[in-house]
Amino acid sequence: MVRRNSFRLPRHPASVGLARRRVRDHLSDWGHSSGEPTLEDVVLLVSELATNVVRHGPLLEREFEVAVTALADGSCFIEVSDEGLVEPRLREVAEWEETGRGLHLVEGIAASWGVWGRGRYGKTVWAVVAATAV
Repeated sequence: MVRRNSFRLPRHPASVGLARRRVRDHLSDWGHSSGEPTLEDVVLLVSELATNVVRHGPLLEREFEVAVTALADGSCFIEVSDEGLVEPRLREVAEWEETGRGLHLVEGIAASWGVWGRGRYGKTVWAVVAATAV
């Protein structure tokens, strides 16, 4: 069975925690157990992608969208959409820098990830988190 939930949140720092909580709640309702590696990885990646929107999204943007799809094999598909036209990209980060590691986390955890352009409506950053055998 495939289950999908999407929701919009204000582009505000407090929304990052709310996105984590809502995704955790939805995945728990759908049978993922607390502490399960797949659930924890999905929550971490949603947090990173939502943080990117809050920190780097267009100044006039009021909301962003988060969607999570639990796939039949236990893996999860994450989408975070905003109105920004600039695609995020991996960059080299020096040891002393305090920011810039979010997409490296996505790259390291996700089975795959990428960016879909939505024309003048912005972009969607997506990631697939594979089911983890426990």
